[in-house]
Amino acid sequence: MVRAYRQEHVYKHPWDRVTAANWRKYQDLEKKPLLAHILEVDTISRNIDEDSGKMHTKRLVTVNAPGPWWLQRILGSSICHSVEESTVDPVKQEMEMVTRNVTWKDFVEVEERCWYAPHPENSNWTLFRQQTHIRCAKLSVLASMADKIEKHCVEKFQQNSAKGREVMEQVCSFLEAESRKLNSPLSDLS
Repeated sequence: MVRAYRQEHVYKHPWDRVTAANWRKYQDLEKKPLLAHILEVDTISRNIDEDSGKMHTKRLVTVNAPGPWWLQRILGSSICHSVEESTVDPVKQEMEMVTRNVTWKDFVEVEERCWYAPHPENSNWTLFRQQTHIRCAKLSVLASMADKIEKHCVEKFQQNSAKGREVMEQVCSFLEAESRKLNSPLSDLS
């Protein structure tokens, strides 16, 4: 069985600010307690396609994903590594990120897809879409627990997604304040 989790959120900020916040959300130490489950984010590669102008980035995301004692006993650890691949198209103002776990793949497969694009009704806002698929392997040892594991994973994703949106909103507001300060007529006097 595959469990799917979908959500949409509207950031009342323009696309360029929201995508800039996406790159900074893990760097803000003040916001770290909200995203304490994210241990490290390391850039593996980043390049810009000269023909299309699209930026392609691959990152390794290390997460502390504690679960019930019985799940940790099966998996052997609460540390999970995932690979995030993203494409940013500045011309179309689209950003897509796909994250897949590389740890525990034989037991639980998780794929998260996120899209950022200008809101169709208000170009000063950004529409965020997230779709997550979780599938637990039906190995004999997990067969009776697969449903519980999938439910637990979906619950954790929902909780962490809410925290992520909160941090994104805070970083967007910070970037907006910084932009206003830089564009203020008084900033020329300092």
